[in-house]
Amino acid sequence: MQTSIDLEQLGLDGGGQLLIGRALAGLPAGSRVTVRGRHPALRVHLAAWCRVEGHRFQDDPDQPAVVKGTAQDSRWRGATRAGDPFGPPDARADKHWGLAARGALVEPGGPPLVTDLVDRDWVWADIAPRLYAAAAAGQWDPTAAVDWGEPTAIPHDIETATVQIMTFLVENEQAALIIPARLLGRLHPHFREVMQLLAVQAADEARHVEVFTRRALLHREEMGVSGAGGRASLQTLLDEPDFTLSAFLLSVLGEGTFLDLLRFLHQHAPDPITARITKLVLQDEARHVAFGVAHTAHVARADPTFLGQLRTAVERRHSTLLDTAGLNQDVRDSLVILAAGSWTPDAVSQGWQAVQQLQRAMDEGRRRRLAHIGFPPDEAAELSAMHTRNFM
Repeated sequence: MQTSIDLEQLGLDGGGQLLIGRALAGLPAGSRVTVRGRHPALRVHLAAWCRVEGHRFQDDPDQPAVVKGTAQDSRWRGATRAGDPFGPPDARADKHWGLAARGALVEPGGPPLVTDLVDRDWVWADIAPRLYAAAAAGQWDPTAAVDWGEPTAIPHDIETATVQIMTFLVENEQAALIIPARLLGRLHPHFREVMQLLAVQAADEARHVEVFTRRALLHREEMGVSGAGGRASLQTLLDEPDFTLSAFLLSVLGEGTFLDLLRFLHQHAPDPITARITKLVLQDEARHVAFGVAHTAHVARADPTFLGQLRTAVERRHSTLLDTAGLNQDVRDSLVILAAGSWTPDAVSQGWQAVQQLQRAMDEGRRRRLAHIGFPPDEAAELSAMHTRNFM
């Protein structure tokens, strides 16, 4: 195939290469484009451009105004598409695609991406695109969404309990921030919806740390206490290197349990600010749990034997934490006081019963999520009972 183009006085130092590229676009390899023009350096520029772009340059000395080039584009020979831009992502992402956009034509020879999460079944969930859209639309500004100046009159002991609970929440949310942020660097960007979702999840957790810290220090100048057992429990989450096992322990069990805790705190909030922030955080955490459950169920369907690895992860964590104190007693007492609202024996009794009911609700929720993933009811109950006493 042969075509021609006349650049007139335009040189390749002024944009002429754009017209040549347009003429070459769509031509099969081996086609010839004749380039004419009156620019004095056209031959020199065109020869250099062809070398850079991978085209063969042929000069015709008998026709001073004519330069012939062949559209034999060796630069793109062997190029492949990085999957379908509309999805779903390929079953396995090629590390040599690097940071190319999904669906892009990838020139050979680029550096491979240093990442280990390249298999779709080990990172994917069909719900991920919808969850990301909902997460992007559901972002909220802590300053605009909460009236921090709203007057409150809270008894001293109730405020002390609230500060302790907020301190506990910050500690847990910091662990929940580190995990998705760490996984992001290991994920191939071909699975962009999961990457975007994890990025928003990290942003969510950073916002949660902010609002719980602001609430703790709203009327006080000091945070509460941090128990060694609670930190040990959270460390086991940070120590889990596997993507799915980490998502399972954090989102399915830990954050899933926290959904019930946040509902409890919203119900027994001593002031509108606490009620508002726990409701907002609950909405975010529900998305995190939804992805964790959907992803873990996806992996279990792809490989039914993976349920055994999930069970082993729960047992390993339970064994590691067996000799720790679990939930900080100050936190447990603070939950009772918050639900009681006062120090009368009847009120404390009601608060105690409310916390017992909270733990039963947490257990029931874990069982439902484990059953959804694929565990039989009796095994789901057994695994739920082994979940850390620190809630997360």
